Amino acid sequence: MDTTTHRPELDDADLIVRHSLLEDVLGIVTGTFTVSLGLFLLKTSGAVTGGTAGLALLLSYVGGLPFSVLFFAVNVPFFALAVWKKGWDFTLRTMAAVALVSGLSYLHPLALGGLTLDPLYAALGGNLLAGVGLLILFRHKASLGGFNILALILQERLNWRAGYVQMALDTGIILAAFTVVEPVAVLLSAIGAVLLNLVLALNHRPGRYLGA
Repeated sequence: MDTTTHRPELDDADLIVRHSLLEDVLGIVTGTFTVSLGLFLLKTSGAVTGGTAGLALLLSYVGGLPFSVLFFAVNVPFFALAVWKKGWDFTLRTMAAVALVSGLSYLHPLALGGLTLDPLYAALGGNLLAGVGLLILFRHKASLGGFNILALILQERLNWRAGYVQMALDTGIILAAFTVVEPVAVLLSAIGAVLLNLVLALNHRPGRYLGA
């Protein structure tokens, strides 16, 4: 007797339960809060991470401008790319997410004050929170803009693997940090960035999540 449990195909449209508008709003708020808290931990310890968030952190160390202003500014060129590649729905959600992260960056210092954190804890914890927050945003058809859009375009135009392009851009940010922060902080930043990408790689995979 065949005791194999029947499993429907993962791409069966009948199995997909779409998120309601309220679920999307709560998901984006939760994701951006989690990301912004992770970035606060990183900034408190003087670490950086990959993506446009890492670039904005790095520029804030160099020029002294607020992270919130820099984070929104560096994402502006990518909004146009998002419209082109992903459509207006995704772009508007992404713009809202970027604006929320920028705004929430003012909340955490007020609520938590000046923290003294162990650098390793801050680097790992900050990137772990950022990775989980990004994962939530992805599952509600949003992102924090940035390099992933560019990586997709280069993959389509030049046949470069998007993952390798993203890794190269993130590596460039980490290496650039050597000119601004201590070498130990750069090393911790690199370890943290690997952790962030592992969170996404292990959890954001086709067929693993059927919500839409």
